[in-house]
Amino acid sequence: MNAVSVGSISTIRFQQGLHSYCSQCSLVGLCLPAGLQCTELERMDMLVSRSEPMHDGEHLFRVGDRFKALYAVRSGSYKSYTVDSEGREHVNGFHLPGELLGLDAIYPERHMSNAVALDTATVCMLPYSELTRLSGQISGLRSQLFRLMSKDIADTATLAGDFTAEERLAAFLVGMSRRFQQRGFSANEFNLTMSRRDIANYLRLATETVSRVFARFEKDKLIAVERRAIRLLNPGKLQELSQCMGEMHA
Repeated sequence: MNAVSVGSISTIRFQQGLHSYCSQCSLVGLCLPAGLQCTELERMDMLVSRSEPMHDGEHLFRVGDRFKALYAVRSGSYKSYTVDSEGREHVNGFHLPGELLGLDAIYPERHMSNAVALDTATVCMLPYSELTRLSGQISGLRSQLFRLMSKDIADTATLAGDFTAEERLAAFLVGMSRRFQQRGFSANEFNLTMSRRDIANYLRLATETVSRVFARFEKDKLIAVERRAIRLLNPGKLQELSQCMGEMHA
């Protein structure tokens, strides 16, 4: 991977003086400013800036980097992961436009995971010191930040349950479908930018198991697969399979 560590703000390649206007963004209903009034969005506009495009394999931040900001995905997708002392990778999640990266770094003030682009992607930077000050003045912003942090915890807890491989993969596909639909894309046809290996890692399954379940879902005409393109043929059945896991954010 072409790793670009970002220990300082300057190396993140944020465009100088170019703000990412929340008030004009199509993702505002999904992102941190969701529910804010027009005047409150204008105040958010003043602290947000956007990055230049990052490419597949480039890192937004790495474990141990000093925490300075939260990042909202503006386009493309990212993977967050850690590597243990044995060199094994552990995928924490996949992040689509409108979703935040870096929440786990707030307490230790150091990033506890790595974030890498899975395709051409950009983020908006929200300097945390300024965000904290503003959230103290705008109760809706503070509430939304707490809600997103709570959802992060809930998603992690969901994966710890005793579920079958079929239930886990069905929940993953249903969750991705819902997230694409929220962003104005088709709920039944989408591309997965992450590898089968990454999906298996995230779902706490073996790669071979995930490949077998994908093949079984195809045979049962629940999905159609062409490389990384997925078409849901029977979303109702997938929803039924995944029901025990609730909503999975992935």
